[in-house]
Amino acid sequence: MANFNTHLNGAFIVSGTLGLTVYKAGFIDDAGFLMCVALGTIGGLLPDLDSDNSTPIKIGFNVASFVFAFALVMHWRSELSLLALIALWLAGYGFMRYVVFYIFTNMTVHRGVIHSVPYMAILGLGLTCLSYYGLEYSLTTSWFYGLFLFGGAMVHLALDELYSVNLSGMRMKRSSGTAMKFYKHKDRWWYLLLYVILVLLVYFAPPFEPFWQQLSNPAPWAKLKLGLWPEMIKNMLY
Repeated sequence: MANFNTHLNGAFIVSGTLGLTVYKAGFIDDAGFLMCVALGTIGGLLPDLDSDNSTPIKIGFNVASFVFAFALVMHWRSELSLLALIALWLAGYGFMRYVVFYIFTNMTVHRGVIHSVPYMAILGLGLTCLSYYGLEYSLTTSWFYGLFLFGGAMVHLALDELYSVNLSGMRMKRSSGTAMKFYKHKDRWWYLLLYVILVLLVYFAPPFEPFWQQLSNPAPWAKLKLGLWPEMIKNMLY
């Protein structure tokens, strides 16, 4: 399987290239471009959340632990003394970092249901729904956010599958087929739950047809084509 730096760089390069494309075509603004690239890069790390020793899960739980401890202190800051707040801070951090982290790592198996296409599709669609209904972003922005997150995750899964091929001997490694999967019989009940959630999200998702019509409009792509090459190269070609 690919390592952390490969996943990070791969997702960043793909999301950056696609982000620049839709930005140059005028589909998103400056902030949308930056967010799409960030979400695509984050998506490239998400499938390894079920790995107990992965860098993303360690960073994620460290950040979550600090945020949880900070929220506790802010909530009780007026009622508790300084020493009590310090104790609460340490207790909150320790609870998230060690107790919740221990429970999470024992409940998940690396390359289990988290490391699958339907799970990542749920995260992508969930972000689209949150952006549109919760944060009230535009339809176009919401769909791009969800698609970039999902796309980054697909880059991760594709890289893992590519690294499962022994190119020197042109044979498949034992890890082949364990990355980009849609179903695994031994986890059938988990996958049934995933697909039920996915169907519900598809049903409640913002309308996709207006977004697709906007993408299918030839005007933005004509604009992109005009600005594809630097002036010096265009003069040489034409």
